Amino acid sequence: MDVFVCAGCGAELTAPVSRVALPVHTGHGGWEELHPPLMDPATYAVDPRPSGPPWRRWEEVGEDEAARRGVYAPVYALSFGSPNRIVIAPGDSRSMRLIPEKCEGYCQGVDGRAGPNLACEGCGRAVATREDDCGMWQAVWLEPDAVVRRPAPGPAAPPPGWDDLLRPEHRLPPVEADGSWSRRWDAAVGVALAHLVAVTGARPVALPAGPVAELLGHAVGRHLPAGPDPRSVGLAGPGIGTPRPRSDVLLVPRHPLTGEPWREPGGDGAVVPLDSGVWAYLALPGETSPLPATGVLPPGVLRDDYPLPPLPWHALTGHPGAFQATLIRLPAVRTPRLREYLEGRRRS
Repeated sequence: MDVFVCAGCGAELTAPVSRVALPVHTGHGGWEELHPPLMDPATYAVDPRPSGPPWRRWEEVGEDEAARRGVYAPVYALSFGSPNRIVIAPGDSRSMRLIPEKCEGYCQGVDGRAGPNLACEGCGRAVATREDDCGMWQAVWLEPDAVVRRPAPGPAAPPPGWDDLLRPEHRLPPVEADGSWSRRWDAAVGVALAHLVAVTGARPVALPAGPVAELLGHAVGRHLPAGPDPRSVGLAGPGIGTPRPRSDVLLVPRHPLTGEPWREPGGDGAVVPLDSGVWAYLALPGETSPLPATGVLPPGVLRDDYPLPPLPWHALTGHPGAFQATLIRLPAVRTPRLREYLEGRRRS
């Protein structure tokens, strides 16, 4: 585990935290809603992409410079903020105070639009940005040039690995307690759809029967056309291996520490990475389904118990912002076919 300290005076700014992969739903929440913390307690993640102000218009930056910054299709503006910012849960922050003149927000909190809004209590140096406005996951973003990482005292916790995905508690249910779709699922599906469009060249696909088709079928149908000779999609990963015969495209989990997609030994085929909690639910769905059913109850369908569990009132579609933000960062979007596809979606 690590502790982050102020680069100016050495004051400890965090509780002991251990590194995990950056959540795929970072930056993709539901508008006009208050969100829980982005990070679990005692964890941190690093975003390698530039983020936050200052911003520059696409026309000022140009296609070549944008590509060097990892953006491959036109957007309104690009961030020229710091890369490698460190994100923690607000409850893990220590010895920081708000900078009142930098506490702008939309309506229900602060959004960090003016840059770092938290200062070190020891020396007054601006060290981090608190975000908790509507539509944002609650987070504290440490500025990489304002903090120093040091090992925390005490024994090191074992890093998360593939085996953690097979534990029942790692499964992320797709439906919230109020019957709405999980915001994390919504963002994760948007991100996965962008990868699926990229690896298939926006061509038809065939999903496997079961939870994948039930939960993702509607969203895939909204983003990819129907047609002959579809590419087969299968679920693969630790504990379940790969389908036989092997599918053209594999839905695989991201590693909980590195964020890298799972691959079978020696495998080099097309993969679509999924949020590990979403993947775990699809691979190990348990004894119930989140979707309503009629007729005789087949095995694995929710019984007519009271009170009835919450069920969503509309199909899962995937977060449109997460879809577009991911697709423009995939080099495949530079191909003529995918440029045409992206422009068509923007016009619709």
